[in-house]
Amino acid sequence: MKLFWTLILIVLYNGYCTEGVNSTLPARPKVVNIGCMLSFNSSVGKVSKIAVEAAVEDINSNPNVLGGTKLNMITLDSNSSGFLGIVEAIRFMETDTVAIVGPQSSVIAHVVSNIANELQVPLLSFAATDPTLSSLQYPFFVRTSPSDMFQMAAIAEMIDHYEWREVIAIYIDDDFGRNGIAALADELAKRRCSISYKAAMKPDATLDDARDVLVQVALRESRIMVVHTYPSKGMEIFSMARTLGMTDNGYVWIATHWLSAFLDTSGPLPPDKKENLEGAITLRVHTPRSELKQKFVSRWSNLTKEAGVTGSSGLSTYGLYAYDTVWLLARAINEFFNQGGNVSFSKDQRLTEQNSGSLNLDSMSIFNGGKLLLDNIFKVNMTGVTGPYSFTSDKNLFRPAFEVINVVGTGFRKVGYWSDYSGLSIVPPETLYSKPPNRSSSNQQLHSIIWPGQTTEKPRGWVFPNNGRQLKIGVPQHFLNLLGKVPGLLIQSTAFPRDSPLAVDMSTALLKLSENGELQRIHDKWLAGIACTSQNTKLAVDRLQLKSFSGLFFICGLACFLALLIYFVKIACQYCQYYPNSESSGESSRSGRLQTFFSFVDEKEESVRSRSKRRQLDASSARSIDQDASVNGSRIDRSEMYSNRAVSFGESV
Repeated sequence: MKLFWTLILIVLYNGYCTEGVNSTLPARPKVVNIGCMLSFNSSVGKVSKIAVEAAVEDINSNPNVLGGTKLNMITLDSNSSGFLGIVEAIRFMETDTVAIVGPQSSVIAHVVSNIANELQVPLLSFAATDPTLSSLQYPFFVRTSPSDMFQMAAIAEMIDHYEWREVIAIYIDDDFGRNGIAALADELAKRRCSISYKAAMKPDATLDDARDVLVQVALRESRIMVVHTYPSKGMEIFSMARTLGMTDNGYVWIATHWLSAFLDTSGPLPPDKKENLEGAITLRVHTPRSELKQKFVSRWSNLTKEAGVTGSSGLSTYGLYAYDTVWLLARAINEFFNQGGNVSFSKDQRLTEQNSGSLNLDSMSIFNGGKLLLDNIFKVNMTGVTGPYSFTSDKNLFRPAFEVINVVGTGFRKVGYWSDYSGLSIVPPETLYSKPPNRSSSNQQLHSIIWPGQTTEKPRGWVFPNNGRQLKIGVPQHFLNLLGKVPGLLIQSTAFPRDSPLAVDMSTALLKLSENGELQRIHDKWLAGIACTSQNTKLAVDRLQLKSFSGLFFICGLACFLALLIYFVKIACQYCQYYPNSESSGESSRSGRLQTFFSFVDEKEESVRSRSKRRQLDASSARSIDQDASVNGSRIDRSEMYSNRAVSFGESV
């Protein structure tokens, strides 16, 4: 009875169905078609083709992977062309393909992703690193390698680590280049840094175009160059930069992942190319050491021979991720079948209704189990040749990491690591995952780097631009004297604006003068009171003394004396004008006049003039009164005289 109910439950469980899942577990097909889009003429395409073919062979040789089902991979060459990529994608959709490995180019991925969305066929790309491909616009695009967003974060971390503030971005002006540089700008802004100049180049740029762009770059202030392009164009940029003298001491060249891939696949560089890259910095995706990786690396030489590849074709991280991408797809397909998935297709009604003409669009079909397969791809958790392999909720690989590579001598050396967990370090990131993350500045470390010009001294990172106006800065003499007496004194923000590159450089230059004794010699020559000699140094006798300024002092004194004399004469004339009737008889009179003169000097000119006018009015009125009095007096005298005469005449009568 228990057996009966068990069978009933199994039947009911198998009856559960979703989109793309049949009501019963169907028999697995013998063959599943998958596509692969690569650019066979590129170094990345050559390596990746060998890797994916090796992965398909390993999967098909192990019946436990897909339960007896084999993968049939159809590989087509997109030739790095967006148009041909569309054509190849359409051809894939005519062959009942459940998934496509590729495309290799971000530009082609933008176009093909629209077709994949319509027909619900997942795209698994290990080389299209444009960050915008992870947007919600392309739900069926799966990036199986670290996004450029993390690579640009690593570069921004290095810029901040070496205390540079501005960089120049040299890039190809397409989806891959523009969006990568946009991600770099965002990461730099988080660290208060910026891109001071964007030097864009056409995808089909010639050497003359590269020269014109680099000439404009050389006129700029920043000497930190970030090159984000393809291997062929990147090598042309470095060659032209060396011709223009832009790989000498003082420059910093940082190349993205393309340079490390070129170095890994090309083998030993010829002398001319080696000199072009001397001192450059590049990034390589970090893949931890493991037994699986070591076995695959040891097989690589035989795999290239079996593929008939001539010349050097070293294994790069693109090859490792291409190999793991096929294994990722195989495990997702196996889980798809375990859930009752069925490989079936249906016609797209909208394409059928269209008059496609010779395009034969009605032959393309929608993969009914596409969404289920896509969900299983993002749920895969495995260990491959690149290490632990799984996805985060935002469709990026878990814990991406990069190696920092310094190109020196006949090859290159590893100077450190970067991971989104611990930042810059000199130990492999996987050794830090068991510890709490520490992103403090004191914990960010890299080994010493040999910069362009064969120097280990960190470049300043900027110069005065050739097309700008020179900035003249005056430093007080007492400031130099103070620096000579106080070693280690730095110029603070009160002397220069915040984050000004002049502050550190001025402080460094003055400290060097102090250390080599130059400041002391300047002090002894121009500020010492007596002649003296220091160790092995004879001072000139034409130093400035106090008597050297006697002529200047005489001229200044004479000018001051003449000015005072003129002022005194002017005041005296005004006093005589306003006090013309002052008498100077007697000792008290002279002292009173002197006191009056001092009071006059202290008074304002307006008050003196007003008082003078008032005195003049008073004087004129006094004169008029005197005249009236004299007239009246004369009249009285005359009347008295007449009366007297009359009296005397009466008496005589």
